[in-house]
Amino acid sequence: MKTLYLDLGMGAAGDMLTAALLELVPDQEKMMEKLNALGIPGVTFRKDAASKCGISGTHMTVTVNGEEEESADAHMHEHEHLHEHDHEHFHDHDHDHEHDHDHDHDHEHSHDHDHAHDHAHDHDHDHDHGRTHHHHTSMHDIEHLVRDHLAVSDKVREDVLAVYGLIAEAESRAHARPVSEIHFHEVGTMDALADVAAVCVLMEELAPAQVIASPVHVGSGHVRCAHGILPVPAPATAFILKGVPIYGGKIEGELCTPTGAALLRRFVTRFGEMPVMKTTAIGYGMGKKDFPAANCVRAMLGETQDACQETAAAGSGMKDEIYALSCNLDDMTGEKIGYAMEMILTSGAVDVYTVPIGMKKSRPAVMLTALCKEEQREAVAAAMFRHTTTIGIRE
Repeated sequence: MKTLYLDLGMGAAGDMLTAALLELVPDQEKMMEKLNALGIPGVTFRKDAASKCGISGTHMTVTVNGEEEESADAHMHEHEHLHEHDHEHFHDHDHDHEHDHDHDHDHEHSHDHDHAHDHAHDHDHDHDHGRTHHHHTSMHDIEHLVRDHLAVSDKVREDVLAVYGLIAEAESRAHARPVSEIHFHEVGTMDALADVAAVCVLMEELAPAQVIASPVHVGSGHVRCAHGILPVPAPATAFILKGVPIYGGKIEGELCTPTGAALLRRFVTRFGEMPVMKTTAIGYGMGKKDFPAANCVRAMLGETQDACQETAAAGSGMKDEIYALSCNLDDMTGEKIGYAMEMILTSGAVDVYTVPIGMKKSRPAVMLTALCKEEQREAVAAAMFRHTTTIGIRE
């Protein structure tokens, strides 16, 4: 089975996910041309070689009308300014974090916040240059841009809007305001939209059958915003990651942004350990800032161990996993075993059979085996315990 595994030991952000996935594509230059033809107003993608802790990878930069939306140095100083902005700017902050995290996964809160602040100014700047019609602030505006302007497939449009929907719902829950009142100041900027759209396009290009991700490192400490000082992960990020295995650590800052979290929720099939797989490509998406640990998202594309079984199953028209439940019986008559087999079949087993065996002290016995699908496993096991004398079942 074609599998994509994401190592999120340093969190997740839009630009880092974009860079990691880009490195998995055989023809990166052709993909860059595709990204730069998405039709996002004024946006240009650029990939640069980067290195973290001796590991080489790619860093993605998004420019709008020829200018990068923020600089790492500026972020560090603008962190405090953000806190004096209104509630809606907080959304920027969040997304900011996102994008920033993206640009900076480097980080951290500072970066993100700065990014937001910068973005706010950038938006004003854009208005001065006649880009007012691209200043998207609501979910309705985002939908209009995605549906009417992006040169992408219907599937990618659906994915992009789903990601924004997750962020909007999270912001709504975090701040107790209707989704209709949520304004994507930062999330709605052209460079942030570029990050989301790029990941969606790359996922369509790679087309993995399943996406598995490690538990998410969200960082630690606190972040300051218009509402005061909040814990990491930020409220929106925490809401999006409900049900997902996450952890903190010694690194202070927001490692996983709302955008990164929303992209993970949209595409990851399950979170857990890396499966047994034969890798065909490995990609490293780098942030800007340096940490003791390599500041990157690592993506690994390959075939999982059960690929041959899946292929054979697909050829036969079946893809079900079958469980075999068995027990040894040496104190039941043939009639009782026959009745037990009937009851086990009734409970949902697809097949039941016996095999003659010899047990300790040369006692003759039978091994009773029931085959069933995963969803009937508990019911079949219960029937085996109820209608036989066994005290244990092998699975």
